[in-house]
Amino acid sequence: MMTIPSTINVPLHQDNDGSIRIGSTRVLLELVIHAFQRGESAESIVESFPTLRLDDVYAVLAYYLQYQDDVHAYIKVVETESQLIREKIEASQPSVKAIRNRLIHHLNKKSS
Repeated sequence: MMTIPSTINVPLHQDNDGSIRIGSTRVLLELVIHAFQRGESAESIVESFPTLRLDDVYAVLAYYLQYQDDVHAYIKVVETESQLIREKIEASQPSVKAIRNRLIHHLNKKSS
């Protein structure tokens, strides 16, 4: 007779920086969820991220389907933090227009 498990371990771990990763890999939870939302199958996700195990992906997708609100809230926080970091980096960099103008000025100066 088959024994039905009372729980299944969800292969997720959180890094010191708060990132949630799948199994023993460095693959981020949000990457797997976004792939699933685009219609990719668990098998296709494993093909895209070969360090993942198929059974881990299925377990994570089952967890996601059961706790979508929590996972979406986590992903929203991650995406908001990423956007803030991106904006900070972009603000500290010269604009493309300024770089282009300096390059044109430099080229014009050389050709004179």
